[in-house]
Amino acid sequence: MAQPICRLYLITPQRLDDLAAFGQTLAHALDAGDVAALQVRLKDQPDDIIAAAVDVIAPIAQARDVALIMNDRPDLAARLGCDGVHIGQTDASYAEARRIVGKDRMVGVTCHDSRHLAMEAAEAGADYVAFGAFFPTTTKDAPTRADPEILTIWQEVMEVPCVAIGGITSANARVLAAAGADFLAVSAGVWSHADPAAAVKAINAEIEAGLADRN
Repeated sequence: MAQPICRLYLITPQRLDDLAAFGQTLAHALDAGDVAALQVRLKDQPDDIIAAAVDVIAPIAQARDVALIMNDRPDLAARLGCDGVHIGQTDASYAEARRIVGKDRMVGVTCHDSRHLAMEAAEAGADYVAFGAFFPTTTKDAPTRADPEILTIWQEVMEVPCVAIGGITSANARVLAAAGADFLAVSAGVWSHADPAAAVKAINAEIEAGLADRN
């Protein structure tokens, strides 16, 4: 039987005022430990600003085999050559996102604290479902609070990977990895840390501890 896996899924800050500086910080963070994916989440920014960010971020991520995911915008994901798109319940539908990005890119879907929404997304063909928020978060307005048990139940009955999101830091990552998350989506828990590379390293250590707790 394959060993369970849980990996870090980074989300960018909502603003990147100094792209060159962020590129350096990102490279150090990605080199500090295992990262599966990086979501470009530049809320309310013009398309040209997002495109400029992708120009800087994409080569850094792709050189390290980190999947680049666009938040909310399947059109930009396709146009800018991202590896996938993450959509919320108020964004484009799964079917519309899939039509725009094609069959070869990933489509992930926010499902809040709802197994029903997650099962609908999985049955439609989503590459992953995201549950949250698990902890208080200042990164976004989180309309729901999820219990780690939802990860355990999902892991037991479904094969589509699940992402845990919302307020995750090195202080609480272990419990979500232990509960059954396939990925931990982290933003402020890395970028608000005094040393983002150290935060990546610490979260990976907690993920390993959480995986050991599953046994």
